[in-house]
Amino acid sequence: MCGIAGVVSKNPDEVNITRLKAMTDSIVHRGPDGEGQWVSEDGRVGLGHRRLSIIDLSEHANQPMHFAERYTIVFNGEIYNYLELKEALLKDGYVFRTSSDTEVLMALYNKYGENCLQYLDGMFAFALYDNQDHTLFCARDRFGEKPFHYQWIPGNSFVFGSEMKELWAVGVDKSINHRMMYNYLRFGFLQNPDDNSETFYRGIMRLEPAHYLMLNTQHLSITKVRYWNLDLSQKSTLSLEDSSQTFKELFFTSVKRRLRSDVPVGSSLSGGLDSSAVVCAIDALNPHKQIHQKTFSAQFPGFEKDESYYQQLVIQKTAADGYYTYPDADIMLSELDNVFAYQEEPFGSASIIAQYEVFKLARQNNVTVLLDGQGADEVLAGYHPYFMYYFLELEKNTKEFQHQLSSYTQLHSNNNINGVYQRDLRYQLRRRLPGAFDSMRKIKKALTETKGGFSKDFYQEYKRESFLHPSKHYSLNEALYSSLMGGALQDLLRYADRNSMAHSLEVRLPFLSHELVEFVFSLPSTYKINEGWTKYIMRHSLGSILPKEITWRVDKIGYEPPQKKWMERSDVKDQIMTTKMALVKEGILDKGEVNKPISAVSAEASGLNDWRCWMAGELNKTKHA
Repeated sequence: MCGIAGVVSKNPDEVNITRLKAMTDSIVHRGPDGEGQWVSEDGRVGLGHRRLSIIDLSEHANQPMHFAERYTIVFNGEIYNYLELKEALLKDGYVFRTSSDTEVLMALYNKYGENCLQYLDGMFAFALYDNQDHTLFCARDRFGEKPFHYQWIPGNSFVFGSEMKELWAVGVDKSINHRMMYNYLRFGFLQNPDDNSETFYRGIMRLEPAHYLMLNTQHLSITKVRYWNLDLSQKSTLSLEDSSQTFKELFFTSVKRRLRSDVPVGSSLSGGLDSSAVVCAIDALNPHKQIHQKTFSAQFPGFEKDESYYQQLVIQKTAADGYYTYPDADIMLSELDNVFAYQEEPFGSASIIAQYEVFKLARQNNVTVLLDGQGADEVLAGYHPYFMYYFLELEKNTKEFQHQLSSYTQLHSNNNINGVYQRDLRYQLRRRLPGAFDSMRKIKKALTETKGGFSKDFYQEYKRESFLHPSKHYSLNEALYSSLMGGALQDLLRYADRNSMAHSLEVRLPFLSHELVEFVFSLPSTYKINEGWTKYIMRHSLGSILPKEITWRVDKIGYEPPQKKWMERSDVKDQIMTTKMALVKEGILDKGEVNKPISAVSAEASGLNDWRCWMAGELNKTKHA
């Protein structure tokens, strides 16, 4: 895990070691173990790197790395199947001078060109310069685990980095993208669902997941290509039992590969099904206890959604060493500016601060690599709203529809934790399914056509640029695909990358093996949601390694801190009020918003709310920093 940087320009004065070092100095947290800068012979291309040593700790694996007197690379991430790839390349006559996955990637590119990406199981963002073809090949992993930001001025310059602060270090504009701010404040959008390259800063773009771009370094022109996508037409005919076995094999392979490291490895443990599955899988792969597990958790004593009971069940089953942090309102207040500085863009809730504290705890206890359960909800239909799309699929099969609805109602009758989702689902089902989506469209239209708490000028300028569109999803797989490739998961991956790298920590996600994801998407919906249970195939497959209380746990917490309680404090309300006043001065909010009392309830409400205002204020601070 590392940080990368680069400048390509027709003006040689813009490409030099001093500028590259300014970029890499801004991301020391991403790579405290080493740094490097390099400029091509023609003076047009400069690459920079900060290194966090994970595999091959020797200096020979430092970057920028050169290969075959032709290629130079800066690489961030891990290629989990590099050993298998290296073995095949050795048979083809390739010779390696390091034990690193970076060198394997360069040899793979030498053999296959852009098609090398098809062979990779990993998380990555990299830029590879070819001094013969005068091209810069930039690529990002299938799901967007590793970041890649850039500014491109056609025919003139191209500047890129893992984080946006690198671009700012060499003078790229920090102007806020107010269209993004409007859609965040109004609807909660953290990215444009129609254009995943758009950020909260004008002129700065992100390379989308599963894409590469080829930059011609002579003409400064770009070709961008999507190199991978899920095929929703693939349909598995395996039985539930055979599917469960295949799921287990693929998941165990993914976990085993993600344990490859030359530094200590631990796990994040929330107590939910996903992180518990990762910890228990490591235990199952480790029968003789060669790996002594460490787990890291956040706890919220006295909170109804505290998951410490479930954490202890996993600790007892695996004999892992559990470490705990206790985030509270004081920590939220003291760390908010720091967390936002690392995140660079708004985040959805205070749970991101809790995650930041968990990652800090892991690094304090000498762990450099942390496995985590993110991605399972978006792949296996773990969130309650997915029930709507599942029932929509069943509408024409009256008998099965009634059976599944009855099972759902019975199973969740005492599930008070997710009560709001149950009420919403019942409301929509009463209106029948297509009509339910029509009613949602009317509600969204009404939201868009009212000024809310915005100033008149701000509202008039951006009301026509709403990202809010009628749902296009009429199947469970379509909804999951949207969440996975352009929705909630992209936000979660950004949080995890920035929070982990803030503490020089690498996070690995076994549920985002593309082989596992492709298999799950080929399965029928009844293997994902069945008789009221989400993640049905996972529960069926991994039940033998998990505590039964977790395998068949009905409620879904979702890593939630007591944010509502924290926001009831007077010092928190004072900060939010100060933020709102600043947003009024900026011409974003209406003066009337300042006169409204700060409401803890609105922290979780839809539409313009106090948490989002607080985040918008942090965004404005970045502009002036």
